[in-house]
Amino acid sequence: MQPHIRLNTSMTRAKYALLPGDPGRVDRIARFLDKAEILGQNREFRAARGWYQGVEIVVLSTGIGGPSTAIAIEELRQVGVNTLIRIGSCGALQDSLALGDVIIAHGAVADDGASKTYAPASYPACADPYLTATLIQQAKQMNISAVCGLVRSHDSFYTDREAELDAEWSARGVLGADMETAALMVVGALRGLRTASLLNVVVAHNGCLESSINHYVQQETLCQQGEEHQISLALQAIYFDSLQGEQ
Repeated sequence: MQPHIRLNTSMTRAKYALLPGDPGRVDRIARFLDKAEILGQNREFRAARGWYQGVEIVVLSTGIGGPSTAIAIEELRQVGVNTLIRIGSCGALQDSLALGDVIIAHGAVADDGASKTYAPASYPACADPYLTATLIQQAKQMNISAVCGLVRSHDSFYTDREAELDAEWSARGVLGADMETAALMVVGALRGLRTASLLNVVVAHNGCLESSINHYVQQETLCQQGEEHQISLALQAIYFDSLQGEQ
């Protein structure tokens, strides 16, 4: 039994995991699965499992930030998971992105402490290229509004330099900002796991952080649709990936 996520191989034999940050999102993802069941919750780690098109999938919330995300990855690896897709939210750093758009992150700026604890700052935070390509392909086939690019992962919503940092990374072409993607990619790469990150835009560029988050909590329509799109996209990509593995 893993000490934090409270899972073992008798509870799930899934090779694929979906990683939302919010424990409440676990239940919403579970509604997309067949034979879904909640496996339990310990601290920020709420777990469920189910099947999509015959593929077993475990869903585990990571909580907020890199440290708890790293714990989730390390312990999922111990129960046999080898492919992880983040189902997260982000603030946009480009005016071209609208609420509910989905970002497929092929890499991340590692401005978080967890990534730097695992590896030097020069170590690249990159998604698995084949898994990312599958997500891009499936998004096109499903007519989901998705853009592929870089994101920035950081450790605080409320630093006094937030506006300055957002402007700095926006000017460098970074699409959005979250708190977990870099840790997912760095820890995943170091442990030989395949990772990808799908981020739902819930705060517009130059929008009001507090009001946008409140709208998201209230299931504002565009953000809710974006979440549904990223879940459907991740599941379809997992199914397609599983077929490739059988060949």
